[in-house]
Amino acid sequence: MKNGIITVTLNPSIDKTIAIEKLFPYGLNRVIHSRTDPGGKGINVARALKNFGINVSVTGLIAGRQGRLLMDALQNAGIQADFLEIQGETRTNLKIFDESVHRTTEINETGFYVSSENLARFQGKFQGLIQRTKMVVLGGSLPPGIPPEFYAECVSAAKAAGAKVLLDADGAALKAGIQSVPYAVKPNLQELETLSGCRFSGKREIAEAAQNLTRSGIEIVIVSMGADGAVVVNREEAYAVDSWQIPVKSATGAGDSMVAALAASVLNHRSLTEIAKWTTAAGTVTASKEGTLICSLEEVTRSLNQVKVWKI
Repeated sequence: MKNGIITVTLNPSIDKTIAIEKLFPYGLNRVIHSRTDPGGKGINVARALKNFGINVSVTGLIAGRQGRLLMDALQNAGIQADFLEIQGETRTNLKIFDESVHRTTEINETGFYVSSENLARFQGKFQGLIQRTKMVVLGGSLPPGIPPEFYAECVSAAKAAGAKVLLDADGAALKAGIQSVPYAVKPNLQELETLSGCRFSGKREIAEAAQNLTRSGIEIVIVSMGADGAVVVNREEAYAVDSWQIPVKSATGAGDSMVAALAASVLNHRSLTEIAKWTTAAGTVTASKEGTLICSLEEVTRSLNQVKVWKI
């Protein structure tokens, strides 16, 4: 019997977040406080789904001492993990939060190199895992050695196994992945403009471009726009969404929380307007938190009535 959700993180990280009073480039900066969390889109999505009470497990690639620390952190968080360990070292991503302006500077490492042999080993693992799941979430950057077409191959394999696929990637990986027609995609505004080859002047134009993606068979497209809310569409409907005012403490994980809320909403057969509210509430709550802290079910549920949705 199929159950739950699998998230895939091929380029995970240890995310270290430090807070300083004011960032002085090229000068001495003293840390007020810091925290370390397991990172990567699929892992962040899984952390949010765990908070939502959804049965979720994570897979992907890890390496080295950092990879073992990441696995320990997931185990302590009660998240099921089945990673393939390879040679190299799992990357560290540094987030520097400037309290004077409430802005974050991110410094991300590239990640380990993945050989063709290790990629083939992961494909075998993935093929086994998707036979037992209802939904697969693919997201995040691809480490060196993995071609941009790989997400497209994963989409096709998961669909053939009867799983719905949610894709949250960028650049060439997103463009290639869309060709395999996942169930849903969540580009941000810049990613949608890159896909479309043009700039948009309003949410109506954004909705039209998003609905163009559904003509290939994609069921749901969510365009995240940060403080400007989101646009949520399927083939028949399009909605503009506005969030409420918050002090943004960290955008890290906000988009991943939206993907988690989308996945939970699809499993719970929510309407498109409900999906618009849940995803926007989840992203907004997470953006109001420090570092890579993730929204809880209680916080999202309590915030739903603050989200404004209207039909385009």
